[in-house]
Amino acid sequence: MENQGYDILIVDDEPDIVEFLSYSLKREGYNVQTANNGKDAISIAKSKIPHLILLDVMMPEMDGIETCERLRENTKLDKTIIAFLTARGEDYSQVAGFEAGGDDYISKPIKPKVLISRINALLKRVNWKVQKPAEMATQIKTGDLIIDREKFVIIKGKQEVVLPKKEFELLLLLSSKPGKVFTRDEIFEQVWGDNIIVGDRTIDVHVRKLREKIGDKYIKTVKGVGYKFAE
Repeated sequence: MENQGYDILIVDDEPDIVEFLSYSLKREGYNVQTANNGKDAISIAKSKIPHLILLDVMMPEMDGIETCERLRENTKLDKTIIAFLTARGEDYSQVAGFEAGGDDYISKPIKPKVLISRINALLKRVNWKVQKPAEMATQIKTGDLIIDREKFVIIKGKQEVVLPKKEFELLLLLSSKPGKVFTRDEIFEQVWGDNIIVGDRTIDVHVRKLREKIGDKYIKTVKGVGYKFAE
């Protein structure tokens, strides 16, 4: 099957959910592993480096948000996509998930065809990352910032700052064309993917977190349009 080679880790404390997700994804040709708690998920992810992790938010002992934060501490998982599984619709939960380094939210319950469509859309971004043009510079230097594409880190002055994947990709996009105003739709499409549904506040949250780490002078808001990187 065309999906062979993609490794997916399912993390959920409800056996019925794990069985349903595992069956649906294996039927499509994905390589599937499972864990029923955050601690085991971290151990498996460290060993297997999956392409995508489906991570339940509400789990005992270590919830999905904390698990995601711990996963993002491992630089080997920088390119792994993390999608939260949740039956909760509260905005604060989504904001917390994105701040922890999550890439998307998938609401439970979900129909198999919709699930597969969402997974396929997410995994297209894996190919995009792997197939970066060879001629792209490894580093971008601007002001007192050095943005290192390969290491997923920035150097501000003499201090190295490790960013969550989505914050790094947003900074990389904006800094690729200083002075250009990127609309919100452009940012959503190029950073999150045009088939991925995220909350309206997602970009704002990531910009705020970036400004806290690199300062306010680099990313400018263009009201009613989007954001730009200062020239």
